[in-house]
Amino acid sequence: MAMATKPTKTADIDQLCINTIRTLSLDAIQKANSGHPGLPLGMAPTAYVLWTKFLRHNPRNPKWFGRDRFLLSGGHGSMLIYSLLHLTGYDLSMDEIKRFRQLHSKTPGHPENVLTPGVEITTGPLGQGFANGVGMGIAEAHLAARFNQKGFDVVDNYIYCICSDGDLMEGVSYEAASLAGHLKLGNLIYLYDDNKITIDGSTDLAFTEDATKRFEAAGWHVLDVADGNDLKAIEKAIKDAQKVKNKPSLIRIHTIIGYGMPKQGTSKAHSDAPGEDAVKETKRNLGMPEDKSFYVPKEVSAHFRQAVKNGAAMEKEWNALVKKYEKAFPELGAAFHSIRLDELPAGWEKSLPKFDGVDAKATRAYSGEVINAIADSLPGLVGGSADLKPSNNTYINSSADIQAGKYENRNIHYGIREHAMGSAMNGMALYGSVIPFAGTFQTFSDYMRPAIRLAALSDVQAIYVFTHDSIGLGEDGPTHQSVEHLAALRAIPNLALIRPCDAHETREAWRAAIKRQKAPTALAFSRQKVALIDRKIYADAKGLHKGAYILAEAETKAGKETTPKLIIIATGSEVGLAMEARERLNAEGTPTRVVSMPCWEFFDAQPQKYRDEVLPPKVTARLAIEAGVSMGWHKYVGDKGDTLCVDKFGTSAPAEDVFRDYGFTVENVVSRAGKLI
Repeated sequence: MAMATKPTKTADIDQLCINTIRTLSLDAIQKANSGHPGLPLGMAPTAYVLWTKFLRHNPRNPKWFGRDRFLLSGGHGSMLIYSLLHLTGYDLSMDEIKRFRQLHSKTPGHPENVLTPGVEITTGPLGQGFANGVGMGIAEAHLAARFNQKGFDVVDNYIYCICSDGDLMEGVSYEAASLAGHLKLGNLIYLYDDNKITIDGSTDLAFTEDATKRFEAAGWHVLDVADGNDLKAIEKAIKDAQKVKNKPSLIRIHTIIGYGMPKQGTSKAHSDAPGEDAVKETKRNLGMPEDKSFYVPKEVSAHFRQAVKNGAAMEKEWNALVKKYEKAFPELGAAFHSIRLDELPAGWEKSLPKFDGVDAKATRAYSGEVINAIADSLPGLVGGSADLKPSNNTYINSSADIQAGKYENRNIHYGIREHAMGSAMNGMALYGSVIPFAGTFQTFSDYMRPAIRLAALSDVQAIYVFTHDSIGLGEDGPTHQSVEHLAALRAIPNLALIRPCDAHETREAWRAAIKRQKAPTALAFSRQKVALIDRKIYADAKGLHKGAYILAEAETKAGKETTPKLIIIATGSEVGLAMEARERLNAEGTPTRVVSMPCWEFFDAQPQKYRDEVLPPKVTARLAIEAGVSMGWHKYVGDKGDTLCVDKFGTSAPAEDVFRDYGFTVENVVSRAGKLI
């Protein structure tokens, strides 16, 4: 296919660098025999301008706090970022480039922040990176408002994001764009690869809206670059975007997908290895030697590696500024130093409430009390809710709302945007120095699931406050009553789901979530009141940290502890029911142990000896009680055990009526226990 424009002579260092990005990406994809060449070839000029003229980064210290953040939301184009990281001097060798998409390489098919130095976020599911960037923008604005002083902009970063047509089609980008526009996040500069092609063909098949008008309506500053190979126009657009401080910017760059390939500009250039002949033809079209693979001219390497020297100089300059800042503002300086380490403040656990002599409340209410007890001791804790603040009890009372121009506050109104909320939390956590938490009804965790999964995959500390965790929600009915969600959340690797039974377990659940700094935690809280458990009589709630513990031991009719004939395992609000049934069963001559199991993941991580102490293999009469589906419980109750769960949808009625109708009564528990014995 003829080129749309004649390639610049390779004597032009800019063009030679751009074409090196293109051919390096193409060679890696061809060697792997899979990948997506379209985005790297089309967006190479934009990425080159950004990385060599604007992006503040230090290849020798990828986690330098003062850096800008670069996000590749269109993660399928991963060879673009791998090429840039290798060329600019990050710890990503040519051998790793050659092992693109291979087992245990640092160059997986889509970028993963836990694998590759310089990759800020894990992307691939379209739209996620877009929304992650909004979270990063919130975190940057918040920290800048907290710490910057006149003449000392110690927090001053841009969040640059390359996004695609596919990113803009995903609903999460709509949610996130709306929130970013509302908050006037001028630190966001998004580079839209407007190539008008998806896997199926032209975007006209399904995407004919005016993206410019959409983003302008959402409060964004929109610029347009007519030719994605026009370096001066790209540079000018980024400079213009930087001047706009009160709006996020979208630079709409019209590109040719797979630029230089025989099938450029078509869906055939989007994905898959092009074949050896097409690779050679592409190199000819670009003016690059077709007989050399993974070719990096010396002058290109020298030009890109200036990033090492420049990055070190920028970090040195920033460190000097911070040193002066710490001297001028000792208290702020000490706090700024502490938060950059992402270490928990010493003694923060002392602020956790003891809950002595508490009234019977829903665990969501106890959770709100914990949040406000620890908020002052954990200044990095930033909360929010998807328009359910009064129901989720997630508001930090000692602070106000984060709004445009009021970024120093700690409460975020995400609006009814659960998906963007979850994705923004990931961005905030990955930006660093904040601990994001946010709430919604547990049934709406479905709307957040892609973001929760990526948090777990990315080792992100995000804390989800899921209230109204069962049929106990009551009158709102089955659309709002969580049934299958406990099982669905437990199915996500690296996510800990904690369902506390009372005030004391709620306190310990928050303690655990705060201390899990490399993984997300979901906290499941009730709408209805839960039983008061006297911890002076029964086991300490610190057993929660082992996932399951003996809350109340089996007793004879005379009230003496004895070996159990039956074990009842329960979580959350159903622990109270288990305790009532135990009392009846013990009195009737069936010694019954109650095990509270707030977190399967913690329990499964315990040594076998401890697990056998809690659930002795010889005691096969076991009954699990939980107001959710029974899926997964059989590994704890065994073949001879039983479950009292909810394997159907809920119904609309007062909570106590629903529970009774679904068999969550002492009489039914005792009856089931009798059959087991």
